[in-house]
Amino acid sequence: MTHEIDPWITNDATLFGILAAMLGGVFLTAKSENPFWKKFYSYIPALLLCYFLPSLLTTFEIIDPKQSRLYFMASRYLLPAALILLTLSIDFGEVKKLGPKALIMFFTGTSGVIIGGPLSIFLFSFIAPEIIGANSDAIWRGMTTVAGSWIGGGANQAAMKEVFEVSEDIFSAMVTVDVLVAELWMAFLLIGVAKAKNIDAWFKADSSSVLALQEKMEAYTASISKIPSFNDLIYILAIAFGATGLAHGLSDVIAPFINNNYPVLAKFSLTSGFFWLVVVATTIGIALSFTKARNLEGIGASKVGSVFIYILVATIGMSMNVMEVFENPGLFAVGLVWMIIHVGLMFLVAKIIKAPYFFLAVGSKANIGGAASAPVVAAAFHPALAPVGVLLAVLGYALGTYGAYICGLLMQGAAGVY
Repeated sequence: MTHEIDPWITNDATLFGILAAMLGGVFLTAKSENPFWKKFYSYIPALLLCYFLPSLLTTFEIIDPKQSRLYFMASRYLLPAALILLTLSIDFGEVKKLGPKALIMFFTGTSGVIIGGPLSIFLFSFIAPEIIGANSDAIWRGMTTVAGSWIGGGANQAAMKEVFEVSEDIFSAMVTVDVLVAELWMAFLLIGVAKAKNIDAWFKADSSSVLALQEKMEAYTASISKIPSFNDLIYILAIAFGATGLAHGLSDVIAPFINNNYPVLAKFSLTSGFFWLVVVATTIGIALSFTKARNLEGIGASKVGSVFIYILVATIGMSMNVMEVFENPGLFAVGLVWMIIHVGLMFLVAKIIKAPYFFLAVGSKANIGGAASAPVVAAAFHPALAPVGVLLAVLGYALGTYGAYICGLLMQGAAGVY
């Protein structure tokens, strides 16, 4: 279903330089006063380009992302460091004031993924049975990896691959469906950020709690803000990467211990080292928010964390090959319908409970995208809101494998109609 790539660029140092130049170009033009760029970015969010431009390197076979270690570096080193820096300034008192709607929208997103998978299979059994047909067993198994990714993240996806014995060919195709459909929804979410007030008006939502949290975080940052010195930046990096090293060390102990003594907990991703890396890093960041380390926000801790996240975004973008949609149009259609069910349920519940668009967007991406995307979407509303995305994403990791397992069983039943 895929073919070998003979890339032009195989040196990760060169590739990293290209990604950095792309990010620089995006943010340089995004801040430009040129009328063309102002018009351009009024329709196309800068964040979307940070995903899309690196994907062109793969689409035109300039690089082979499978040969690069940049995503591993970004996800294992920069992501936990970013989670620590984004959460150390969090104000839990204000977060609690957001109320139950944030959690309701998060669990709605999870439910949309769980029921969307089997419903999409069932639907295609009537409208286009040839898409799944004789290959139904392999396809529903492959779709469990998408469910793992969309509820939790990469660790949950890998767990489903092993649990349901997914073949490499179908897994490769499903990774493409996963990334492309998820980022298509990401594009619509980001476009919606600019129209959040209009959407909230349609929902008849009261977004005052979100604005209050934003203002409180902004005021706190302003009260401790200063021009960072060389020493200040070293302190930020020392805490970020020192804590990341500690998180790696603890995850290397916790995950094997649970795997050896309580293997049944693998269903909940509790035997995954990456799961524990994310959880421990976030826990350290939360713990630091109760200490003087919280004042590092005044010298740009969250800004440094955001830089790390954008590097991760660029490496995720490398995994996208838009041409593979044409190689697997049927599977892409199944994934698209699946996402439409998720989105439709999100909008229905948001309308019923009058939830702000912020809760819909972050609740969805805390499932579909996890820790790599949820804080980015939250920060698109305002940088001070990034920690809300982090906290919900961690919850997604915790539930990802369990929810995907249920979804897998339901899809197995739905595939039985073929």
